[in-house]
Amino acid sequence: MKGKLGFGIALILLLNVSSSVAQRISRIDGSKISADVLDQEIPELMRKAQVAGMAIAIFNQNHTVYKRTFGYSNALTKKPLKSTTNIYGASLSKSVFAVLVMKLVEEGKLDLDKPLQEYLPEPIYDYLHLKRWHDDYSTLKNDTLYQKITARMCLDHTSGFPNWRWDLPDQKLKVMRVPGKRYSYSGEGMVYLQVVMEKMFGKSLEQMAAELVFEPLGMNSTAYTFLPAFEKDYAWGHNTKGALYEKDKDNEARSPSTMETTLDDLTLFVEGVLQDKIIDKKTTAQLFTPQIRLRSVQQMGPMSLKDTDAYDGIQLSYGLGFGLLKSPFGWAAFKEGHGDGFQHYMILFPKQKTAVLIMTNSDNGESIFKKLLELTIADKYTPWKWENYTPYPGM
Repeated sequence: MKGKLGFGIALILLLNVSSSVAQRISRIDGSKISADVLDQEIPELMRKAQVAGMAIAIFNQNHTVYKRTFGYSNALTKKPLKSTTNIYGASLSKSVFAVLVMKLVEEGKLDLDKPLQEYLPEPIYDYLHLKRWHDDYSTLKNDTLYQKITARMCLDHTSGFPNWRWDLPDQKLKVMRVPGKRYSYSGEGMVYLQVVMEKMFGKSLEQMAAELVFEPLGMNSTAYTFLPAFEKDYAWGHNTKGALYEKDKDNEARSPSTMETTLDDLTLFVEGVLQDKIIDKKTTAQLFTPQIRLRSVQQMGPMSLKDTDAYDGIQLSYGLGFGLLKSPFGWAAFKEGHGDGFQHYMILFPKQKTAVLIMTNSDNGESIFKKLLELTIADKYTPWKWENYTPYPGM
């Protein structure tokens, strides 16, 4: 089911938060912007960059003040994107998982600094793997470094695992560097933590997430797998030319990458973090405390192995499940989401009680993030070069 997207059409705007003409949104620098201006500017940015659909929410005083969807869930059928439309969450999954983990830490059920292997009666590689691949640790039998990995290292991306085992020439999982020494973005690290937790508590990721995060926050349309209920209205991913990707519906639940959600639900999550609804203020502060300074030229790829001082001005760091930066308006916590046809971003400025959440179903989405962040909340500090968010020409 592929085809080309026509961008000459007028983008559809769905208003999800009641607003008056005079509604003003506060930005981190104290300036304000009206909802009406955003309603006009955002569709124009999307049109120029050929972004199929966008869901966006802005938060002032830790509450939602602007929530909109623009464009289409499927540009070929012209089906509008709604706040209730299921959207693949990609790596935004990681921040949700981090809150889940920290809830267990808060309850005294998990120690951030205890080697995860010590929680298990048998070596991780001796367990029968029950999933297609992600719980297969047979290649670690002769690896002693993995025994050093802690929950903290999994959350701050210093586990030493590659992003995915499929990235390695032989596609066999191994620890690439001494755990705890250097930041290296790793989905495998979070999966390892998930698998250990599932064995420790005798519950699946889906059960733990539902009990500790989704149900308490009322996130009734969110899961780490694609559920039958999502069939009625889900977003298709679009490539840079507007062609559709096939929708992946058979993923097994993986903590860093498989979350399916909606704008309504993820807005509840951001509010929950800002308002300390799941974890208390002290635990939230741990999420947003720098664990390791980031000095790489870029987050991913070959340039992640080369260092620079370009980001010293914002003290670019990683916390627990969130990237961190220091701005004149205090520390900010951010998280990206990137998958075929889906590109997302959220950044929270806790001191200013201001945040923005952006979700798109287009491979062109990231090309307007820099402009969107400046427009919506005056965020000029996001390290867009480090994240490889190359702006669309003219933006």
